[in-house]
Amino acid sequence: MLITKISAQRRQGRYNIFLDNKYAFSASEKTVAEFVLLKGKELNAEEVEEIRQFDADAKASDLAAHYLSYEPRTIFEVLQYLKKHDISDEAANNAVGQLNELGYLDDVQYAKLFIKNDLQIGTDGPKNLLRKLTQKGVDPAIGQNELTEVSDADWILVGNRIVKSLLNQIGKISRRELERKMRTKLLTHGFNSEISNEVISALEIEEDEDIQNEALRKQGIKAYKRFRRFDEAERKFKIKKYLYGHGFSSSEIDAFLNGEIIDLDELAEY
Repeated sequence: MLITKISAQRRQGRYNIFLDNKYAFSASEKTVAEFVLLKGKELNAEEVEEIRQFDADAKASDLAAHYLSYEPRTIFEVLQYLKKHDISDEAANNAVGQLNELGYLDDVQYAKLFIKNDLQIGTDGPKNLLRKLTQKGVDPAIGQNELTEVSDADWILVGNRIVKSLLNQIGKISRRELERKMRTKLLTHGFNSEISNEVISALEIEEDEDIQNEALRKQGIKAYKRFRRFDEAERKFKIKKYLYGHGFSSSEIDAFLNGEIIDLDELAEY
């Protein structure tokens, strides 16, 4: 077969190749240069197939490199990206293999960087990180292995960022409820019970009776306002149930109901 015509496409850097006066395939400028495709050159079927495969691989590599230029990606993410751009499986796998050999695409390094970023500025515990890495196509074994390298001290720092906003609740809710909210938030962010307890212990929340009584007063007033329409016996029962549910002990609740925290006659003012 003879190359009888080479014409530029509207898309810059792409060319149409005609063999024996018929359109045969398109090729990039890189492919044209690599195989010295000129008018009058003869090609056999094997050479044409080699050119097509080279062009497909080059296109896949260029797309993948462009995708990676924005931020690190996993092998799975790159393969999915190439698939969306109608790259064949063979060309996509060749591109990924090449990038992997060059060190530009490595799921182990990706997992390390992903975890490091979370430890510095993130709010995800190990379970959430493993789930996110798995969703990005990283082998769970790789993710788990990298997570085991993180020290408890580093997880505690992440946990502190998560519960920091709850510290302004001191004096507004009971210490027990504050710790319960912290623990729930930590569990939601992917921490296990053991690390959650370590995070809370590291905060060293002061056990101050005055602060606890102030929280009891505020919650007691809130309970009274909610149940004031009931008769006295039922109102006291509901207030007791409310305060107990918010982390106050029986002795603290009795102290409130006995008027030791606030004069019960003053509650009518609220």
